[in-house]
Amino acid sequence: MNPLDTWIAQVTGELALHAGVLDRDGVLDVAKNVAHQVARPAAPLTTFLLGVAVGRGAQLPVATETVNALAAAWSASEGALPPDGERPVPKVV
Repeated sequence: MNPLDTWIAQVTGELALHAGVLDRDGVLDVAKNVAHQVARPAAPLTTFLLGVAVGRGAQLPVATETVNALAAAWSASEGALPPDGERPVPKVV
């Protein structure tokens, strides 16, 4: 087991989470996209918000798709969010 897998196993165990709760690659993609398309400090904050959304019932694949699309739109518009009606994917509730 590599150090990242060991760390994830330890944290999920300590937090009493099921090991399958994490889509490691999906969350890392969100962090990478937000860091590169918005700002580096936005990556950990956004992944926290992603976790809160999932904790409140959002489906992780839908939430990651939403955030990735928002980051792409942010980057394409040089920091200006598109109007709500023009979001590329539905807003996660």
